[in-house]
Amino acid sequence: MTKLKSLTLAALLLITTAVVNAQVLEPVSWSFKSEKTADKSYDIVMTAAIDDTWHLYAMDLPEGGPVATSFTFGESDRYTLEGKPVAVSKPEVKFDNSFGMDIGMHSGTTEFRQKITVKELPVTVSGFVTFMSCDDSQCLPPRDVEFSVVVGGDAAAAGTQSVDVSSGAVASSADAGVVTASSEGKPGKGLLKFFLLSMLAGLAGILTPCVFPMIPMTVAFFSQGGGSKGSAIGKALIFGLSIVLLYSSLGIIVSLTSAGAGFANTLSTHWIPNLLFFTLFLVFAASFFGAFEIVLPSKWVSSTDSKVDKGGALAAFFLGLTTVLVSFSCTGPIVGALLVEAASGDVLRPTIGMFGFGLAFALPFTLFALFPSWLQKMPKSGGWLNSVKVVLGFIMLAFSLKFVSTVDTVYNLGILSRDIYLAIWIVLFVLLGIYLMGKIRFSHDSDVPHIGIFRLVLIIASFTFALYLLPGLFGAPLTRISSLLPPRETSGFNLLKAISENRGPATTGVFAPGVVTTAASSLCEEPKYADFLHFEYGLQGYFDLEQGLACARELDKPVLIDFKGHACANCKEMDARVWSDPEVQKRIRENFVLVGLYVDDRTKLPENEVFVSKVDGKEKKTIGKKNEDIEISMFNTNTLPLYAIVDPSGKPLIETRGTDFDIQAYIDWLDRGAEAYRNK
Repeated sequence: MTKLKSLTLAALLLITTAVVNAQVLEPVSWSFKSEKTADKSYDIVMTAAIDDTWHLYAMDLPEGGPVATSFTFGESDRYTLEGKPVAVSKPEVKFDNSFGMDIGMHSGTTEFRQKITVKELPVTVSGFVTFMSCDDSQCLPPRDVEFSVVVGGDAAAAGTQSVDVSSGAVASSADAGVVTASSEGKPGKGLLKFFLLSMLAGLAGILTPCVFPMIPMTVAFFSQGGGSKGSAIGKALIFGLSIVLLYSSLGIIVSLTSAGAGFANTLSTHWIPNLLFFTLFLVFAASFFGAFEIVLPSKWVSSTDSKVDKGGALAAFFLGLTTVLVSFSCTGPIVGALLVEAASGDVLRPTIGMFGFGLAFALPFTLFALFPSWLQKMPKSGGWLNSVKVVLGFIMLAFSLKFVSTVDTVYNLGILSRDIYLAIWIVLFVLLGIYLMGKIRFSHDSDVPHIGIFRLVLIIASFTFALYLLPGLFGAPLTRISSLLPPRETSGFNLLKAISENRGPATTGVFAPGVVTTAASSLCEEPKYADFLHFEYGLQGYFDLEQGLACARELDKPVLIDFKGHACANCKEMDARVWSDPEVQKRIRENFVLVGLYVDDRTKLPENEVFVSKVDGKEKKTIGKKNEDIEISMFNTNTLPLYAIVDPSGKPLIETRGTDFDIQAYIDWLDRGAEAYRNK
């Protein structure tokens, strides 16, 4: 019993602290090599490995479409290019709703070739490929990948290069004649993390009062009668697969009814779904605290239960269905919370999440059905099961605030500030610790005669987390959970910033982590929307692109554009983990005019600024819609965050950058952008 309870509490603790982050999407990886075709004739072979569900645009596209794939080769007197690069595999032509035209695109593994004639060997052929990749719900900004291929000569001595797509860094390797463009932060990593979190939720669902006692009854069903052992095993497997199928089907339904990136953006920022989710979380929490039970209509349960009596494989399926329905009063809130999280992101997440939940939920039932003797080692049902529900109730209350915070920041209401948000969390986790000590009891709770070792560990964890939150009331960045919190500028009082500013303008160093003294203003005029939009760490800039570009022309500086969102978790985390670095702040202050464009802000534009988009032909009436249109028209993407360095006319100077918490790589990127402007 102790082991099982420990696993339960560990799962709950992990669910409490887990943060499912967005990740750097790099769905295309490139490899380059040379092949000899005749005397002094070679092919430079450029191969793109494209992730499932993604596509790469073809080389020849109609005008007004997306960015075509193109290859640029360096000049050399050692070789000559013969013709233009060609695609070995023919692109598939599809109608693209975003651009309103038929567009060629590649998927899977695609090969391109460029013929060259070599005058002398060895020779190094270098250049870069420009490409743009999309899936059905989102597009990534155009990317440049540099390559360098050694043709002929001593292969072992020549070496090879690997190109990091995110940072453009080049490293040596041992294979010659081939260069590989590797990617960081594959999308699968984020989905795997969510899958594992969903499995933890499934295990937590097992250890609730209305599910755990069902295990012996289920095993009794498979043990009855005189059937063979093989037949019993077959029915047990059908039973387990049925549960997985039922939960996965729920995820598939959510995936199919989602409408891509626009749906996800609306779901995550509009006040109606956010308040609905907030209400649902409150209802779920109240149910877990014992105020009432969430139950399905009794007809559903009795109807499926009657099918079980008929026996056979079909009975095993209906027993799985009955198990799912009967357990809904405990698993419903957990499943609902997972679907809310899943539906706000990638369309694959609901299916993957529900598959993980169903797999973990079905596993104990199936294993005990296969090995009935294990039942003797099971802990007895008791009050500890209700404690699991109550802990989940506290967790849901805490996470319900995230939805209110989203509405508050997106609509600039100024109701739920960061300090109020943190104060509520501190109280909740202190109360959770007191509850685990047995000092607070709900209606269905039993006495806690003594505190076990693992319960003590959870008590310590609860109070420790509350103490960790406490400095946040005075301006501490709380980097590890920043994506879950309102922006720091919403705090009513920031002690660290106040102390730093009182040191005076002569001080230029860092007084506290994440706080840099405010330098004298280098703005050309008062920024529009500065009454409700702000930058972190005392950074100054504009929130309107035209105003920022005008100041850049006056100061003769490049512009750093930060496409961000109030409800963007990765945007907050980039601020907390990368922009908090003093060297990053120094470069932004000294080398750029900063422009922050919120793409989800719902503030209405003045009537004279409402315009019809050239991208989709619709009127843009809010600051967010205007900024989203700018991002799509300039960079053919609406992903967040997106960082771009442009000249005062708005022309990009180097490649854009997304989520990447490598501070040094970000500094190098800023330096390259500033250098590109100086050398222009």
